[in-house]
Amino acid sequence: MLSIGPPTKQNIMVSRRQKANAIRALSMDAVEQAASGHPGAPMGMADIAEVLWSDFLKHSPANPDWVNRDRFVLSNGHGSMLLYSLLHLCGYDLSLDQIRDFRQLGSETPGHPEYGDTAGVETTTGPLGQGFANAVGMALAEKLLAHEFNREKDGRRYDIVDHRTWVFVGDGCLMEGISHEAASLAGTLGLNKLTCIYDDNGISIDGKIDGWFSDDTPKRFEAYGWHVVPDVNGHDPDAIAAAIELSTTSDRPTLICCRTTIGYGAPNKAGTAGSHGSPLGEEEIAGARATLDWPHPPFHIPIDVKDAWNATARGQALESTWQQSFAEYEQTFPDAAAELQRRLSGSAPHGFDDAMAAHIAEVVEKAEDIASRNASGNTIAALAAMLPELVGGSADLSGSNCTRWPEAQSVEADCGGNYVLYGVREFGMTAIANGLALHGGILPFTGTFLTFMEYARNSVRMAALMGIRQVLVYTHDSIGLGEDGPTHQPIEQLNNLRSTPGLRLWRPCDAVETAIAWQQALQFKGPTALALSRQKLPHQHRGDDQLSAVARGGYILREPDGKVDTILMSTGSEVAIACEAADLLVAEGLQVRVVSMPSTDVFLAQDQAYRDSVLPVDLRRRVAIEAGHPDSWFRFVGLDGAVVGLERFGASGPINDIYESLGITAQRVAEVARGL
Repeated sequence: MLSIGPPTKQNIMVSRRQKANAIRALSMDAVEQAASGHPGAPMGMADIAEVLWSDFLKHSPANPDWVNRDRFVLSNGHGSMLLYSLLHLCGYDLSLDQIRDFRQLGSETPGHPEYGDTAGVETTTGPLGQGFANAVGMALAEKLLAHEFNREKDGRRYDIVDHRTWVFVGDGCLMEGISHEAASLAGTLGLNKLTCIYDDNGISIDGKIDGWFSDDTPKRFEAYGWHVVPDVNGHDPDAIAAAIELSTTSDRPTLICCRTTIGYGAPNKAGTAGSHGSPLGEEEIAGARATLDWPHPPFHIPIDVKDAWNATARGQALESTWQQSFAEYEQTFPDAAAELQRRLSGSAPHGFDDAMAAHIAEVVEKAEDIASRNASGNTIAALAAMLPELVGGSADLSGSNCTRWPEAQSVEADCGGNYVLYGVREFGMTAIANGLALHGGILPFTGTFLTFMEYARNSVRMAALMGIRQVLVYTHDSIGLGEDGPTHQPIEQLNNLRSTPGLRLWRPCDAVETAIAWQQALQFKGPTALALSRQKLPHQHRGDDQLSAVARGGYILREPDGKVDTILMSTGSEVAIACEAADLLVAEGLQVRVVSMPSTDVFLAQDQAYRDSVLPVDLRRRVAIEAGHPDSWFRFVGLDGAVVGLERFGASGPINDIYESLGITAQRVAEVARGL
């Protein structure tokens, strides 16, 4: 347990129950004023939160971004007023006016916690189970950084990265499949600084969960290799504190199962679904005030209770002690200290831009015909030598995704490393990598087949919503997958990714575009998806102007001798088909421009003058070619143009036969262009 110093007079006078009741009061009042929300979970978990935040959580309200703070995640994010109450009471920059504005447009207290909007919120939660998986990623990041940067010299131990991750979950989080994926990997990796506290209240929106959730949760987590503390009374502070204390000494991740009453204190709705997802109502709140012995008006916190909660001074003391330790560490290990600070700041190493440019120049010079997945693998190997913060991984497809480089070190329970063998856990992998990114100091990338992005879809969406950097390596990007057939051949996934706000998709046509796509992904602050081929792609020759234009997302790859009358545009493996079709049309007298558009998102972000220079508004004979659903291309071809794509699933067979049978050929493209 943390040493927090002797209690003040207010600490002595104010009981734990009074402090917990402050959470309950703020939560039911805010939900009532908003006329929507979830009062039950905050009221039920208030006693647990009070013990954790008062006695164990290492944090500094005056500096929410202190690098060695504990991470706290509310995975059952519908109970957001629990977190907002804690932040307000502890002294974070979250005013009572913001609590009053709960769920109102533009407030710092949205319906579910949102990363970046509210000081002290570590991740966006709401889709159940993902906060739990994010917490696994945060605990993994702490483990990796501690293994690399904590040092010993002359008998002195410098544990400069030394913090815990705490996550609250509800029944819904544990029903979601992602909880199985993430918990299984956390146990395998021995993430002993991860403590999960389970709000076992037996209620969800549909009522008592006995009829649809009868798992033996303690045995389930024991099977994952977790330390489990079962049957804790979630309204007994001493029992809660004892269980949490046990978790801090375990060599495994810990699950604490707390039995609670949802809506604790509400005279008629406590223990029922009636307190789960709707306001209690004025009469029930009045009854709760009487039951809880809380005679204060709405949104009023007595000064002695507020003083007892305020953690600013304690947090500053904890941070100051760490700063002194870091100053000594900096004197003893100056290079390591500078490197840690660089990584936590998110800045690139000195000389990185020049090194990346040199790698791209080498790829250009090699002019290799190569699958873009292999080209990506080559770039990853080059990047790993430049970026020690790079932590990769794949969902049991390392060889197929080409995500593992020769010098990669596997992350295991008893060591660090830079490559995570995620197993067949696409959803868990993506959410865990989100947690790695959120923690700081780590630059994660993950890999799977493009079609299996669908398993991870909501975690991809959450990365985009939060604007966090993760590189999503998706290989086997089309019907070019061949014999594995339609179950493995993506059709609609490119559209899906392109329609996601805040996410960039790159589908490169050769090794050069692949290297540049990686360069751009590392410069972008949000998530980037790379759609990469299984089959070899021919190298496309470019001049210097064309090479520099690749980063603009779309550019003129081939230009005719005369005045352009036709534009063929494409991505990935179909760029070669567009070039072949252009040859056929030029032989017939047409003047054909070929546009490679590896990233429609980036192209659309360019200024209008540049976009018009590539796709002139008065040049209306346009054909787009992509072995996927055509919807995202109509904005580029217009009403007079055409798209050669797929509005059906693929087929099983040799690659050339599939392309021929589905009409993704140069001959078909030329035929469509002639008919415009």
